[in-house]
Amino acid sequence: MASTTSLQASVNHQTVALQTLRLLQEQRDQGQPTPQQVSAAPGQVSLTEQQEKGEGPAVATLGGEGNAVPQPRDPGQCTLARVAMRTVLARVVETTTQLVQVEQTILNPLRQELNFPIYLKDSIEFRNICCHMAQQREGQAFDQDLNAAYQCLKTIIKKLIHSLLSIPADVRALSCIALRQVLQNHLAL
Repeated sequence: MASTTSLQASVNHQTVALQTLRLLQEQRDQGQPTPQQVSAAPGQVSLTEQQEKGEGPAVATLGGEGNAVPQPRDPGQCTLARVAMRTVLARVVETTTQLVQVEQTILNPLRQELNFPIYLKDSIEFRNICCHMAQQREGQAFDQDLNAAYQCLKTIIKKLIHSLLSIPADVRALSCIALRQVLQNHLAL
C-alpha cells in the first residue's frame, strides 16, 4: 500500500506543479503584445508600448559610467525572447499534462498490482521549481527556472521508464510506450 501512495504523492506534486504552470502560462499570455504594439518599425518601440510604460523610446547605454553613449534597444529581441519563453512554457505544460495522464490512467492501476520504484524526490523538486518560477518576473531567473523545470521533467520520465524495466516485459509494454511517447514529444521541443 505504501508503494501505491508514493505514486499518488508523486502525481499530487506534479499536479500542483501543473496548476502553477497553467497559471503562469495564463499570466504570460495576458501580457502578450497586441498587434499595435508589435507593429513598430524594427528597432523602435511602438507608441502604445511607450505610453503603457510611461516613458520615451527605450535606450541602453554602452561604455563606462563616464562614457555612457545611448544606444537604442531592439524591442524585437525582447518580444522574440518572450515568444520563445511562452513557447517553452506551453510545451512544459503540455508534457506535464501528458505525464500526469499516463501516471493516473496507466501507471496507477499497474502500480497497485506490481511493485516498481517511484522517485518522489524528483516530483517534489519539479513542484518546487514551478513554485519558485511563479515568484519570478520574466528575465534570466525565470528562464533558468523554466530550463530547470524542463530538465527535471525529462528526468522524471526517464526514471519512470527505468523503473518499469524491473517488471515483466508483457506487463510494462503499454506503459513504456506511453512514457516514451511523452518523452519523445518533450525532447522534440
